[in-house]
Amino acid sequence: MIKQRLEALRQLMQERNIDIYIVPTSDFHESEYVGDYFKARMFLTGFTGSAGTAVVTKTEAGLWTDGRYFIQAANQLEGSTIELYKMGEENVPTVSEFIKEKLQEGGCVGFDGRVINTTLGENFLSIVKEKNGCLKVDEDLVGMIWKDRPALSKQPAYALDIKYSGKSSAEKLLDVRSQMEQEGVDYHILTSLDDIAWLFNIRGNDAKHFPIVLSFVVIGKQDAHFFVQEGVLNEAICLEMKKNKVQIHKYEEIYEFVGHIEENAKVLLAKGKVNFRIVSNLPKTVTIIDKLNPTTPMKAIKNSVELDNIRKAHIKDGVAFTKFMYWLKTNIGKIPMTEITASDYLEKRREEQAGFIDLSFDTICAYEANGAMMHYSATEESCAVLEPKGFLLVDSGGHYFEGSTDITRTMALGPITEKQRYHFTLVLRSNLNLASAKFLHGCCGQNLDILSRGPLWEVGLDYRCGTGHGVGYLLNIHEAPNGFRWKIVPERNDSAVLEEGMVTTDEPGVYLEGEYGIRTENELICKKAEKTEYGQFMEFEPVTYAPIDLDAIDPTIMTEREKDILNNYHKMVFEKLSPYLTSDEVEWLRNYTREI
Repeated sequence: MIKQRLEALRQLMQERNIDIYIVPTSDFHESEYVGDYFKARMFLTGFTGSAGTAVVTKTEAGLWTDGRYFIQAANQLEGSTIELYKMGEENVPTVSEFIKEKLQEGGCVGFDGRVINTTLGENFLSIVKEKNGCLKVDEDLVGMIWKDRPALSKQPAYALDIKYSGKSSAEKLLDVRSQMEQEGVDYHILTSLDDIAWLFNIRGNDAKHFPIVLSFVVIGKQDAHFFVQEGVLNEAICLEMKKNKVQIHKYEEIYEFVGHIEENAKVLLAKGKVNFRIVSNLPKTVTIIDKLNPTTPMKAIKNSVELDNIRKAHIKDGVAFTKFMYWLKTNIGKIPMTEITASDYLEKRREEQAGFIDLSFDTICAYEANGAMMHYSATEESCAVLEPKGFLLVDSGGHYFEGSTDITRTMALGPITEKQRYHFTLVLRSNLNLASAKFLHGCCGQNLDILSRGPLWEVGLDYRCGTGHGVGYLLNIHEAPNGFRWKIVPERNDSAVLEEGMVTTDEPGVYLEGEYGIRTENELICKKAEKTEYGQFMEFEPVTYAPIDLDAIDPTIMTEREKDILNNYHKMVFEKLSPYLTSDEVEWLRNYTREI
């Protein structure tokens, strides 16, 4: 099937004199997770991971993806004639380097200009110019061969009450215009869906587990223009838009609209977010100010209402997860369990919580060797039967009106090896070291990442991903611009200074292919500590409430400080969750949060 699709694509390429065609994992908004309509790369290659780029030439095809998916991609590409390029690995070319090497003099590179951001599009343009070639970006060739393509999502939007958002859309528009005034611009083009949802205090359901509304925004000095599919907005939202001088247009009219912006105007936009076709349609005399969307840092710094709500969401989520862990631990080996039935049980516990809306991402429930695949997804074909031994890794979360959650726990289902116990304890130490950090304001995640990786690096271990990412408020579970990472990865945009109110995950791990995976993940709220002659100190408040499996710990390799941090954390977990559990669950939790 994949070979036939590649052949059909190459036929279209030949008819249009295109030598290289690029198919990214993206929608028209540079979203990390996309709706079914936009899964062109998955259709073409068969690789189902959330990140990757396919490049097809007349004779070759390659897929580029990151370390989270190396094992999965290798399995799914087998027999497809598509070569796996492991991003970031030694001697592996980037997509741009590959294209530059393969493109002949006078050659043509093609892609759908709506699904490639402007920064990347301009990079490809510079490559073809060097070769005296051309770009063709006005057609979606994969769409032409995808006969049963799902329809573009068109789900109803809903308003997020100010008791959850903490700030009105009118106030947020004022803040954005204030930033526009500082930049001296006339317009701001905003296309990232999480930013738009935050700005207008609306949510939707146009991508699985990503509560956004497919839309574009152009903000002027006095008014704004909202491009959205017809029938999506209810009367109350439309009235709010009118009150805020926001004109509503059809979704696809954005491309024509930007072409009529005044020729001498200054336009603020983030080229790494706005698609290549939109920018190409701007009048050539427009001055573009390429900067981070003002909404991005505004959105990342949660206000006091949001932070109070987030704590409430995590209590609900902690109750759900703890009930699941209790069930798992007390029933393993007594009743049949698989990765899927366990995941379904956890989902039901979340659904019982007031204010629950949806899962925040597809649950990763991975037993033993499957846990070594960081973003493993159980299917009926791959689903493992759970046995009373070894490790089960569960990475999961929920969307509530009070916020979004992301938690990972690795649990011993029975006897484990000393090697597993050793690695579990290393990961725990890594998690605790970062969570207990105190640091001067001005630090970014890159300054602190060594606190997490240190225990692993000391013994020659590492994990092929960042240590943590920002978390949105009832939005995307991976939110810029804050994160923990030992080196800057520009496309992740997660190297910002850590500010009070930012929420970031802390999730080190050990992944041994063919053996097991271990990850322990909590969310941390950044907050101010004391201020001294040396400046403002900062610290973290762990906001994830669930036990860390004491059955898998070797206390002899932990410092007294690390034991104290864990004991204090577990004391907090018991105090937060015990009022919402049954008497049997409370006694179980008391044991699993005991001091070590």
